[in-house]
Amino acid sequence: MNDPQTVLRRLYDVAVQRALPLHNTAAHLPQPPKGRTLVLGAGKAGGAMAQAVEALWPQDAPLSGLVVTRYGHTPPRPAGLPERIEVVEASHPVPDAAGLKAAERILELTEGLTADDLVLCLISGGGSALLTLPADGISLEDKQAINRQLLASGANIAEMNCVRKHLSRIKGGRLAAACSPARVVTLTISDVPGDDPSIIASGPTVPDASSCADALAILQRYAIDVPPLLVQALQAARWETPKPGSSVFDGHSVHMIATPQQSLEAAAESARAMGLNTYILSDEIEGESREVGKVHAALVRAAAKGLGPFVKPCVILSGGETTVTLKASAPGATQGRGGRAGEFCLGLVQGLQGQAGVWALAADTDGIDGVEDNAGARVGPDTEQRAKAKGLKLDDHLQRNDAYTYFEALGDLIMTGPTHTNVNDFRALLVL
Repeated sequence: MNDPQTVLRRLYDVAVQRALPLHNTAAHLPQPPKGRTLVLGAGKAGGAMAQAVEALWPQDAPLSGLVVTRYGHTPPRPAGLPERIEVVEASHPVPDAAGLKAAERILELTEGLTADDLVLCLISGGGSALLTLPADGISLEDKQAINRQLLASGANIAEMNCVRKHLSRIKGGRLAAACSPARVVTLTISDVPGDDPSIIASGPTVPDASSCADALAILQRYAIDVPPLLVQALQAARWETPKPGSSVFDGHSVHMIATPQQSLEAAAESARAMGLNTYILSDEIEGESREVGKVHAALVRAAAKGLGPFVKPCVILSGGETTVTLKASAPGATQGRGGRAGEFCLGLVQGLQGQAGVWALAADTDGIDGVEDNAGARVGPDTEQRAKAKGLKLDDHLQRNDAYTYFEALGDLIMTGPTHTNVNDFRALLVL
């Protein structure tokens, strides 16, 4: 067998490859309409999804539109591929003025649509921040402050996006309403546990079953500081979203073109071809990243000792979206760097206690862990020993949410650059 870390990186690459838009779009494209086709979209995979549509759409059929993606996430344009869909870039995970302008332009493009027209909406993870259009009375600065607090609070993705939907003029089904009377076909890549299209990018084109009261309860649960006007509007249900059964969604359809489970299954097939027993825990794992890491550590320690349901040599795979609750730094201390995958790996190292025969990789499938330039990190039996030799204290790095610095010092960051897709967390643990 190859080097354990080479095996794990191969499984990650297979998982990402399975989720690339060009491999998954053709089967879900409708026929060109009688009228025109407008492409609108947002997300980290937006640029690659737009290019896939451009490559697959009949060259003699009209096609135009606008998609917004994260800075640096527009893929190189293939030679000879005409540009028919404009792709712009904006900030993630905290929205900026570029995202606001893109959302305003997207809404403007829906004006004048007819029943003969088709709107293709390309939606992927990250779209909540990229497609920002605050409700009346809320400023961009308000939205930025609320987003920062939510990201640090430990709220899960469904909770965060419930709030985002009710503070927006374009999310939570409102984009679909703006497209009326045109037919809307949504192509989406899931980055959320359960693959609920109303949560992915805050569901701009699908019905929303949550309420203003739900959003207010979440803000209060996590003690998010918000302007009084916002509280009053939510209490009065002034920013309610279009609900299931609304006629604005008549004739619309949603196609899930790539999911976390599909990527895990592709990685599992590759592992089996290497002669490894392979187990998929779940693609819906949530919870505090470090604690999820400790749970995974307990499972693989048992497997390494020949106990439990997992028979070595084996690979254990999981996905989902964990959370990181930022800890308050001690006075004068520097807040750490890192994202969910890195923090998972810190918890894993703590739980493994130097267990022999275990290697692991955790990385985000979009190639970016949080706001850093790494996708994630790798762990081996000697990780903590090597860290101690460099004077690194695991507990200190956990206290400061400082996974990046810990694994950078060891040369164990996973660096991929933007992958141009996003099916969220990928974790692989190898027991030999």
